[in-house]
Amino acid sequence: MPHSVNRYRLISALALSFMIFAILLNSVGTVILQAIHSFRVGKPEASLLELFKDLPIVITSFAVASFLPVLGYRRAILIGLAVVALACTLMPLFPGFHTTELLFVCVGIAFALTKVSVYGSIGLLTGSQSEHTRLTNIIEGLFMVGVVISGWLFSAFIRSGPGTHAAWLRVYWVIAGACIVAMTLLGSSHLDETAARGKTQSVRDSLAQIGRSSLRPMVYVFLASTFFYVLIEQSFGTWLPTFNYEVLKLPDAVSVQMASMLAASIAIGRVVAGQLLRRVAWYPLLNACVVGMGLLIILTLPLARGVSGGHFSWAHAPLAAYLIPLIGLLMAPIYPVINSVALSALPKPAHAAMTGLILVSSALGGTLGSRITAIVFARFGGIHAFYFSLVPMTLLLGSLFFFKRETSRAAVGLATLGAASE
Repeated sequence: MPHSVNRYRLISALALSFMIFAILLNSVGTVILQAIHSFRVGKPEASLLELFKDLPIVITSFAVASFLPVLGYRRAILIGLAVVALACTLMPLFPGFHTTELLFVCVGIAFALTKVSVYGSIGLLTGSQSEHTRLTNIIEGLFMVGVVISGWLFSAFIRSGPGTHAAWLRVYWVIAGACIVAMTLLGSSHLDETAARGKTQSVRDSLAQIGRSSLRPMVYVFLASTFFYVLIEQSFGTWLPTFNYEVLKLPDAVSVQMASMLAASIAIGRVVAGQLLRRVAWYPLLNACVVGMGLLIILTLPLARGVSGGHFSWAHAPLAAYLIPLIGLLMAPIYPVINSVALSALPKPAHAAMTGLILVSSALGGTLGSRITAIVFARFGGIHAFYFSLVPMTLLLGSLFFFKRETSRAAVGLATLGAASE
Protein backbone atom coordinates (compact mmCIF):
# COMPACT_ATOMS: atom_id res chain seq x y z
CA MET A 1 0.00 0.00 0.00
CA PRO A 2 1.43 3.45 -0.91
CA HIS A 3 2.62 5.45 2.11
CA SER A 4 0.27 8.35 1.44
CA VAL A 5 -2.77 6.05 1.18
CA ASN A 6 -1.79 4.24 4.39
CA ARG A 7 -1.32 7.54 6.23
CA TYR A 8 -4.67 8.88 5.03
CA ARG A 9 -6.40 5.66 6.07
CA LEU A 10 -4.79 5.80 9.52
CA ILE A 11 -5.77 9.42 10.09
CA SER A 12 -9.33 8.70 8.91
CA ALA A 13 -9.54 5.78 11.35
CA LEU A 14 -8.23 7.89 14.25
CA ALA A 15 -10.62 10.74 13.46
CA LEU A 16 -13.62 8.42 13.07
CA SER A 17 -12.77 6.67 16.34
CA PHE A 18 -12.62 10.01 18.13
CA MET A 19 -15.95 11.06 16.64
CA ILE A 20 -17.59 7.81 17.79
CA PHE A 21 -16.46 8.45 21.35
CA ALA A 22 -17.58 12.08 21.11
CA ILE A 23 -21.07 10.86 20.18
CA LEU A 24 -21.20 8.36 23.04
CA LEU A 25 -19.55 10.47 25.75
CA ASN A 26 -21.79 13.43 25.04
CA SER A 27 -24.94 11.34 24.84
CA VAL A 28 -25.08 11.08 28.63
CA GLY A 29 -27.55 13.96 28.94
CA THR A 30 -29.79 12.50 26.25
CA VAL A 31 -29.59 9.00 27.74
CA ILE A 32 -30.41 10.35 31.21
CA LEU A 33 -33.55 11.99 29.83
CA GLN A 34 -34.58 8.81 27.99
CA ALA A 35 -33.68 6.54 30.91
CA ILE A 36 -35.96 8.56 33.18
CA HIS A 37 -38.81 7.94 30.73
CA SER A 38 -38.00 4.44 29.45
CA PHE A 39 -36.62 2.74 32.57
CA ARG A 40 -38.53 4.73 35.21
CA VAL A 41 -35.48 5.77 37.24
CA GLY A 42 -35.13 8.94 39.33
CA LYS A 43 -32.81 11.84 38.52
CA PRO A 44 -30.19 11.07 41.21
CA GLU A 45 -30.03 7.43 40.09
CA ALA A 46 -29.87 8.43 36.42
CA SER A 47 -27.02 10.85 37.19
CA LEU A 48 -24.89 7.85 38.21
CA LEU A 49 -24.40 7.17 34.49
CA GLU A 50 -21.81 9.96 34.59
CA LEU A 51 -19.95 8.03 37.31
CA PHE A 52 -20.17 4.77 35.33
CA LYS A 53 -18.51 6.64 32.44
CA ASP A 54 -15.91 8.65 34.33
CA LEU A 55 -14.66 6.21 36.97
CA PRO A 56 -13.46 3.67 34.36
CA ILE A 57 -11.67 6.53 32.58
CA VAL A 58 -9.84 7.37 35.82
CA ILE A 59 -8.85 3.78 36.57
CA THR A 60 -7.92 2.86 33.00
CA SER A 61 -5.89 6.05 32.47
CA PHE A 62 -3.49 5.01 35.24
CA ALA A 63 -3.59 1.29 34.47
CA VAL A 64 -2.74 1.45 30.76
CA ALA A 65 -0.13 4.22 30.60
CA SER A 66 2.81 2.02 31.53
CA PHE A 67 2.11 -0.92 29.20
CA LEU A 68 0.13 0.65 26.35
CA PRO A 69 3.18 1.24 24.11
CA VAL A 70 4.05 -2.47 24.55
CA LEU A 71 0.48 -3.53 23.72
CA GLY A 72 0.52 -1.17 20.75
CA TYR A 73 -1.53 1.94 20.03
CA ARG A 74 -3.24 0.48 16.97
CA ARG A 75 -4.14 -2.72 18.80
CA ALA A 76 -5.45 -0.79 21.81
CA ILE A 77 -7.79 1.29 19.65
CA LEU A 78 -9.06 -1.85 17.92
CA ILE A 79 -9.79 -3.42 21.32
CA GLY A 80 -11.59 -0.27 22.45
CA LEU A 81 -13.75 -0.12 19.34
CA ALA A 82 -14.60 -3.84 19.59
CA VAL A 83 -15.67 -3.45 23.23
CA VAL A 84 -17.88 -0.46 22.38
CA ALA A 85 -19.41 -2.18 19.35
CA LEU A 86 -20.37 -5.17 21.51
CA ALA A 87 -21.80 -2.95 24.26
CA CYS A 88 -23.85 -0.99 21.71
CA THR A 89 -25.42 -4.17 20.32
CA LEU A 90 -26.49 -5.17 23.85
CA MET A 91 -28.53 -1.97 24.32
CA PRO A 92 -31.40 -2.77 21.90
CA LEU A 93 -31.17 -6.51 22.59
CA PHE A 94 -31.34 -6.25 26.39
CA PRO A 95 -32.88 -2.82 27.13
CA GLY A 96 -32.63 -1.74 30.75
CA PHE A 97 -30.87 0.63 33.09
CA HIS A 98 -28.24 -1.93 34.09
CA THR A 99 -27.38 -2.48 30.43
CA THR A 100 -26.99 1.28 30.09
CA GLU A 101 -24.63 1.31 33.09
CA LEU A 102 -22.59 -1.46 31.46
CA LEU A 103 -22.48 0.51 28.20
CA PHE A 104 -20.94 3.55 29.86
CA VAL A 105 -18.44 1.42 31.78
CA CYS A 106 -17.30 0.02 28.42
CA VAL A 107 -17.25 3.48 26.85
CA GLY A 108 -15.10 4.83 29.71
CA ILE A 109 -12.55 2.02 29.48
CA ALA A 110 -12.41 2.17 25.69
CA PHE A 111 -12.13 5.97 25.61
CA ALA A 112 -9.12 5.95 27.96
CA LEU A 113 -7.45 3.36 25.73
CA THR A 114 -8.30 5.31 22.60
CA LYS A 115 -7.39 8.82 23.73
CA VAL A 116 -3.93 7.86 24.96
CA SER A 117 -3.39 5.78 21.81
CA VAL A 118 -4.63 8.47 19.41
CA TYR A 119 -2.34 11.09 20.95
CA GLY A 120 0.56 8.64 20.85
CA SER A 121 -0.21 7.81 17.22
CA ILE A 122 -0.25 11.50 16.26
CA GLY A 123 3.36 11.75 17.44
CA LEU A 124 4.30 8.77 15.28
CA LEU A 125 2.53 10.15 12.20
CA THR A 126 4.07 13.62 12.31
CA GLY A 127 7.63 14.79 11.93
CA SER A 128 7.52 18.31 13.33
CA GLN A 129 5.77 20.36 15.99
CA SER A 130 3.75 22.28 13.39
CA GLU A 131 2.53 19.03 11.78
CA HIS A 132 1.68 17.65 15.22
CA THR A 133 -0.32 20.77 16.09
CA ARG A 134 -2.22 20.74 12.78
CA LEU A 135 -3.15 17.06 13.02
CA THR A 136 -4.15 17.40 16.68
CA ASN A 137 -6.36 20.37 15.84
CA ILE A 138 -8.01 18.45 12.99
CA ILE A 139 -8.80 15.43 15.17
CA GLU A 140 -9.95 17.54 18.14
CA GLY A 141 -12.07 19.63 15.79
CA LEU A 142 -13.72 16.48 14.46
CA PHE A 143 -14.32 15.42 18.06
CA MET A 144 -16.45 18.55 18.49
CA VAL A 145 -18.24 17.72 15.23
CA GLY A 146 -19.07 14.37 16.79
CA VAL A 147 -20.43 16.17 19.86
CA VAL A 148 -22.77 18.18 17.64
CA ILE A 149 -23.80 15.08 15.69
CA SER A 150 -24.62 13.27 18.94
CA GLY A 151 -27.73 15.28 19.75
CA TRP A 152 -29.13 15.14 16.24
CA LEU A 153 -28.37 11.44 15.79
CA PHE A 154 -30.09 10.44 19.01
CA SER A 155 -33.03 12.79 18.45
CA ALA A 156 -33.64 11.19 15.03
CA PHE A 157 -34.55 7.94 16.81
CA ILE A 158 -36.67 9.43 19.60
CA ARG A 159 -40.39 8.88 19.09
CA SER A 160 -43.43 10.12 20.99
CA GLY A 161 -46.58 8.13 21.64
CA PRO A 162 -47.65 4.79 23.09
CA GLY A 163 -45.29 1.86 22.55
CA THR A 164 -42.41 4.00 21.26
CA HIS A 165 -40.49 4.55 24.51
CA ALA A 166 -37.69 2.16 23.44
CA ALA A 167 -37.39 3.34 19.82
CA TRP A 168 -34.36 5.50 20.69
CA LEU A 169 -32.32 2.37 21.44
CA ARG A 170 -32.07 1.62 17.70
CA VAL A 171 -29.46 4.40 17.44
CA TYR A 172 -26.92 1.98 18.90
CA TRP A 173 -27.07 -0.21 15.78
CA VAL A 174 -25.79 2.81 13.82
CA ILE A 175 -23.00 3.48 16.31
CA ALA A 176 -21.98 -0.20 16.32
CA GLY A 177 -21.81 -0.04 12.53
CA ALA A 178 -19.56 3.04 12.72
CA CYS A 179 -17.26 1.11 15.08
CA ILE A 180 -16.97 -1.69 12.53
CA VAL A 181 -16.09 0.82 9.77
CA ALA A 182 -13.38 2.38 11.98
CA MET A 183 -12.02 -1.08 12.85
CA THR A 184 -11.88 -2.00 9.16
CA LEU A 185 -9.95 1.18 8.30
CA LEU A 186 -7.54 0.71 11.19
CA GLY A 187 -7.15 -3.04 10.71
CA SER A 188 -6.15 -2.58 7.06
CA SER A 189 -3.52 0.05 7.90
CA HIS A 190 0.05 -0.17 9.17
CA LEU A 191 1.52 1.94 11.98
CA ASP A 192 5.24 1.77 12.83
CA GLU A 193 5.29 1.94 16.64
CA THR A 194 8.99 1.19 17.19
CA ALA A 195 9.76 4.70 18.44
CA ALA A 196 6.96 4.57 21.01
CA ARG A 197 8.14 1.26 22.46
CA GLY A 198 11.64 2.65 22.81
CA LYS A 199 10.52 5.51 25.05
CA THR A 200 8.24 3.67 27.48
CA GLN A 201 8.13 5.24 30.95
CA SER A 202 6.06 4.04 33.88
CA VAL A 203 3.35 6.20 35.36
CA ARG A 204 5.06 5.98 38.78
CA ASP A 205 8.34 7.33 37.39
CA SER A 206 6.55 10.14 35.53
CA LEU A 207 4.49 11.15 38.56
CA ALA A 208 7.59 11.00 40.78
CA GLN A 209 9.31 13.36 38.36
CA ILE A 210 6.48 15.86 38.74
CA GLY A 211 6.50 15.38 42.52
CA ARG A 212 10.23 16.10 42.72
CA SER A 213 9.99 19.25 40.64
CA SER A 214 9.48 22.76 41.91
CA LEU A 215 6.35 23.00 39.76
CA ARG A 216 4.08 21.18 42.21
CA PRO A 217 2.03 24.27 43.25
CA MET A 218 1.40 25.01 39.56
CA VAL A 219 0.22 21.43 39.03
CA TYR A 220 -2.14 21.64 41.99
CA VAL A 221 -3.86 24.84 40.89
CA PHE A 222 -3.96 23.62 37.29
CA LEU A 223 -5.77 20.44 38.32
CA ALA A 224 -8.15 22.53 40.46
CA SER A 225 -8.87 24.73 37.44
CA THR A 226 -9.60 21.77 35.16
CA PHE A 227 -11.78 20.23 37.88
CA PHE A 228 -13.92 23.36 38.28
CA TYR A 229 -14.19 23.90 34.52
CA VAL A 230 -15.32 20.35 33.76
CA LEU A 231 -17.74 20.49 36.70
CA ILE A 232 -19.38 23.50 35.02
CA GLU A 233 -19.28 22.07 31.50
CA GLN A 234 -20.77 18.71 32.46
CA SER A 235 -23.47 20.33 34.58
CA PHE A 236 -24.81 22.02 31.47
CA GLY A 237 -23.84 19.40 28.91
CA THR A 238 -25.44 16.54 30.81
CA TRP A 239 -28.59 18.22 32.10
CA LEU A 240 -29.50 20.70 29.36
CA PRO A 241 -31.76 18.19 27.51
CA THR A 242 -33.69 17.52 30.73
CA PHE A 243 -33.82 21.25 31.48
CA ASN A 244 -35.27 21.92 28.02
CA TYR A 245 -37.87 19.19 28.52
CA GLU A 246 -38.98 19.86 32.10
CA VAL A 247 -38.42 23.60 32.51
CA LEU A 248 -38.85 24.93 28.98
CA LYS A 249 -41.59 22.38 28.11
CA LEU A 250 -40.05 21.23 24.83
CA PRO A 251 -40.69 17.75 23.38
CA ASP A 252 -38.02 15.06 23.85
CA ALA A 253 -36.51 15.27 20.37
CA VAL A 254 -36.49 19.07 20.23
CA SER A 255 -34.99 19.20 23.74
CA VAL A 256 -32.06 17.08 22.59
CA GLN A 257 -31.64 18.97 19.31
CA MET A 258 -31.57 22.37 21.00
CA ALA A 259 -29.12 21.09 23.61
CA SER A 260 -26.72 20.30 20.75
CA MET A 261 -26.40 24.06 20.29
CA LEU A 262 -24.14 24.01 23.36
CA ALA A 263 -21.63 21.74 21.61
CA ALA A 264 -21.86 23.83 18.42
CA SER A 265 -21.19 26.96 20.47
CA ILE A 266 -18.11 25.37 22.02
CA ALA A 267 -16.82 24.36 18.58
CA ILE A 268 -17.31 27.89 17.21
CA GLY A 269 -15.90 29.46 20.36
CA ARG A 270 -12.65 27.51 20.06
CA VAL A 271 -12.12 28.66 16.50
CA VAL A 272 -12.76 32.29 17.47
CA ALA A 273 -10.59 32.04 20.59
CA GLY A 274 -7.70 30.74 18.50
CA GLN A 275 -7.73 34.03 16.61
CA LEU A 276 -8.23 36.17 19.71
CA LEU A 277 -5.27 34.60 21.47
CA ARG A 278 -3.01 36.05 18.78
CA ARG A 279 -3.83 39.50 20.12
CA VAL A 280 -4.98 38.97 23.71
CA ALA A 281 -3.11 37.32 26.61
CA TRP A 282 -4.70 34.11 27.85
CA TYR A 283 -5.30 35.22 31.44
CA PRO A 284 -7.50 38.28 30.78
CA LEU A 285 -9.34 36.39 28.05
CA LEU A 286 -10.23 33.49 30.36
CA ASN A 287 -11.27 35.84 33.15
CA ALA A 288 -13.56 37.69 30.75
CA CYS A 289 -15.04 34.36 29.63
CA VAL A 290 -15.81 33.20 33.18
CA VAL A 291 -17.35 36.53 34.16
CA GLY A 292 -19.37 36.51 30.93
CA MET A 293 -20.64 33.01 31.72
CA GLY A 294 -21.88 34.17 35.10
CA LEU A 295 -23.60 37.23 33.66
CA LEU A 296 -25.28 35.15 30.95
CA ILE A 297 -26.69 32.77 33.57
CA ILE A 298 -27.93 35.61 35.78
CA LEU A 299 -29.61 37.42 32.88
CA THR A 300 -31.02 34.37 31.06
CA LEU A 301 -32.45 32.05 33.70
CA PRO A 302 -35.24 34.48 34.74
CA LEU A 303 -36.55 34.09 31.16
CA ALA A 304 -37.10 30.36 31.85
CA ARG A 305 -39.58 30.95 34.67
CA GLY A 306 -43.27 30.39 34.08
CA VAL A 307 -42.90 28.87 30.59
CA SER A 308 -46.09 27.13 29.48
CA GLY A 309 -46.33 24.02 27.30
CA GLY A 310 -47.00 23.84 23.60
CA HIS A 311 -43.54 24.73 22.18
CA PHE A 312 -43.24 21.94 19.64
CA SER A 313 -40.69 23.32 17.20
CA TRP A 314 -37.53 25.39 17.02
CA ALA A 315 -39.49 28.39 15.75
CA HIS A 316 -41.74 28.47 18.81
CA ALA A 317 -39.19 27.61 21.49
CA PRO A 318 -38.79 30.10 24.35
CA LEU A 319 -35.93 32.59 24.14
CA ALA A 320 -34.06 30.92 27.00
CA ALA A 321 -33.66 27.76 24.89
CA TYR A 322 -31.54 29.76 22.45
CA LEU A 323 -29.62 31.86 24.97
CA ILE A 324 -28.47 29.26 27.51
CA PRO A 325 -26.42 27.20 24.98
CA LEU A 326 -24.49 30.38 24.11
CA ILE A 327 -22.56 29.82 27.33
CA GLY A 328 -20.53 27.40 25.18
CA LEU A 329 -19.00 30.34 23.29
CA LEU A 330 -17.57 31.61 26.57
CA MET A 331 -16.49 28.30 28.10
CA ALA A 332 -14.89 27.12 24.83
CA PRO A 333 -11.31 28.42 25.25
CA ILE A 334 -10.88 27.66 28.96
CA TYR A 335 -10.04 23.95 28.90
CA PRO A 336 -7.64 23.83 25.91
CA VAL A 337 -5.85 27.01 27.00
CA ILE A 338 -5.11 25.93 30.56
CA ASN A 339 -3.99 22.50 29.28
CA SER A 340 -1.62 24.12 26.81
CA VAL A 341 -0.23 26.58 29.37
CA ALA A 342 0.36 23.85 31.95
CA LEU A 343 2.03 21.39 29.57
CA SER A 344 4.24 24.14 28.17
CA ALA A 345 5.45 24.93 31.69
CA LEU A 346 6.34 21.29 32.47
CA PRO A 347 9.43 19.35 31.36
CA LYS A 348 8.63 17.22 28.31
CA PRO A 349 9.23 13.86 30.06
CA ALA A 350 6.41 14.75 32.47
CA HIS A 351 3.80 15.38 29.76
CA ALA A 352 2.51 11.80 29.63
CA ALA A 353 1.86 11.60 33.36
CA MET A 354 0.30 15.05 33.30
CA THR A 355 -2.09 13.96 30.56
CA GLY A 356 -3.19 11.10 32.81
CA LEU A 357 -3.78 13.54 35.67
CA ILE A 358 -5.82 15.76 33.34
CA LEU A 359 -8.05 12.82 32.45
CA VAL A 360 -8.50 11.96 36.14
CA SER A 361 -9.30 15.53 37.18
CA SER A 362 -11.69 15.95 34.27
CA ALA A 363 -13.49 12.69 35.00
CA LEU A 364 -13.92 13.52 38.68
CA GLY A 365 -15.15 17.01 37.88
CA GLY A 366 -17.64 15.67 35.36
CA THR A 367 -19.02 13.09 37.75
CA LEU A 368 -19.35 15.50 40.68
CA GLY A 369 -20.86 18.22 38.49
CA SER A 370 -23.51 15.91 37.11
CA ARG A 371 -24.28 14.49 40.56
CA ILE A 372 -24.65 17.89 42.25
CA THR A 373 -26.81 19.19 39.41
CA ALA A 374 -29.00 16.08 39.60
CA ILE A 375 -29.60 16.48 43.34
CA VAL A 376 -30.37 20.20 43.12
CA PHE A 377 -32.51 19.60 40.01
CA ALA A 378 -34.55 16.91 41.76
CA ARG A 379 -35.08 18.89 44.97
CA PHE A 380 -35.33 22.50 43.83
CA GLY A 381 -35.86 22.41 40.05
CA GLY A 382 -33.77 23.02 36.95
CA ILE A 383 -33.49 26.80 37.33
CA HIS A 384 -31.88 26.52 40.77
CA ALA A 385 -29.64 23.71 39.49
CA PHE A 386 -28.22 25.98 36.81
CA TYR A 387 -27.92 28.91 39.22
CA PHE A 388 -25.70 26.67 41.34
CA SER A 389 -23.10 26.75 38.53
CA LEU A 390 -22.22 30.28 39.74
CA VAL A 391 -20.41 28.65 42.69
CA PRO A 392 -17.81 26.70 40.65
CA MET A 393 -17.50 29.70 38.31
CA THR A 394 -16.42 31.82 41.27
CA LEU A 395 -14.00 29.11 42.40
CA LEU A 396 -12.62 28.89 38.86
CA LEU A 397 -11.84 32.60 38.88
CA GLY A 398 -9.83 32.09 42.07
CA SER A 399 -7.95 29.06 40.76
CA LEU A 400 -7.09 30.88 37.51
CA PHE A 401 -5.52 33.70 39.56
CA PHE A 402 -3.21 31.28 41.37
CA PHE A 403 -2.61 29.33 38.15
CA LYS A 404 -1.36 32.49 36.43
CA ARG A 405 0.92 33.29 39.35
CA GLU A 406 2.40 29.80 39.48
CA THR A 407 2.92 29.46 35.72
CA SER A 408 4.78 32.79 35.72
CA ARG A 409 7.05 31.46 38.49
CA ALA A 410 7.49 28.18 36.64
CA ALA A 411 8.49 30.00 33.44
CA VAL A 412 11.17 31.95 35.34
CA GLY A 413 12.41 28.73 36.97
CA LEU A 414 12.70 26.87 33.66
CA ALA A 415 14.44 29.82 32.03
CA THR A 416 16.95 29.97 34.88
CA LEU A 417 17.52 26.22 34.66
CA GLY A 418 18.04 26.46 30.91
CA ALA A 419 20.55 29.32 31.29
CA ALA A 420 22.46 27.42 33.97
CA SER A 421 22.81 24.35 31.77
CA GLU A 422 24.33 26.32 28.87
